[in-house]
This record gives sequence, structure tokens and C-alpha cells, in this order.
Amino acid sequence: MASSWFEELEARLEQQLEAFLQANPEQDALLAEQEARDRQLELQKRRRSLQAQAEQRRQELLRLAGEIRQWQERITWARAAGATELADQAAARCEALMEQGRRAWQELADLGQSFAATEAALEELTARARQSRPSQQPRQQTTGSPAAGAPVEPAQAAAPTSGGDNLEAAWAAFETRQELEALRRRQSHTT
Repeated sequence: MASSWFEELEARLEQQLEAFLQANPEQDALLAEQEARDRQLELQKRRRSLQAQAEQRRQELLRLAGEIRQWQERITWARAAGATELADQAAARCEALMEQGRRAWQELADLGQSFAATEAALEELTARARQSRPSQQPRQQTTGSPAAGAPVEPAQAAAPTSGGDNLEAAWAAFETRQELEALRRRQSHTT
């Protein structure tokens, strides 16, 4: 009985709100504008969160790449020294690290897709705001280009490849881009 009373009250309040908004279209427009601003803030927060997560994955991938190189050197060293059992153990460790890298790479690709979807939603929201206020300039405009360090490129580079050579090339390109971006950031902070 209590829930039906509450549902009736909620329905009545909803009807009164709709009637008020129909009678006062400027209030309806203000409400819609506030909802759009709230949604935009939510999307911007999500975008920043995705960028931070992507940066963590990139750092993890760089760390894993260093460990993998180290274990590959150990494998070569152990085999050259005739320590096949140790080389096999090192190879198993290297393979486990590579699997971690593949998972982190896939997570980065997923983050890139989420980032792209968030950017698209922000652009759509901005376009809708422009249409609803054609005579005014939008107060805040998001651009279609992702901020530096956005995970969009790695998502594109992380598309499934047919062979290990393509993965190695994509990996090398990824590392080069990351190192170049880090160098640019350091250079811009020092000047």
C-alpha cells in the first residue's frame, strides 16, 4: 500500500512538473541546458579517467618490455653457457611476461575504444548545444582531436594482426611514439 501511495505521489509530481515546464518553456530550456552541462562534465571526467588509465597501461607496457628484454638476454646467455634448464625456465618466464603484455595491450585498446566513444558523445553534446543556441557562441567547446597522451592511437595500432612480425612492428612504433611524447613533454617543461 505504501509503495502505491508513493508511486501516485511521484506520478502526480511528474505531471505537475511537465505542466509547469509546458507553461514556462524558458524553464524547460534552462533545465535541458543544465542537464547537458552535467552530462558534459560527467563525460569530461570520464575522459580524464580513461586518459589516466591509459597512461598506467602504457607505463605497464614499457615496464614489461624492459623485463622481457632482460629475460630474453638471460635466455641467450644461459643457452650460450649450455644451461638449457635455466634457459627453459627463463623462456617460460619470458612467455608469461609476454602474455601479461598482450593483456595490457588489449586493455589499452579497450580504453582507446572507450575514449573514442566518450569523445564522440562529447562532440554530439556540443553539436546539440550549438543547434539549440544558433545565435550564441557555445561557452565550452570540445575539439575532435584527443589531448596528448590519449589512447586512441594505441587502440588503432592494437588491431589484431596476422603474425608476430606485425605485432613487433606495432610494438616498436608504440614505444617510439611514447618515448617521443615523453621527450617532447620534458623539452616543453624545461623551456
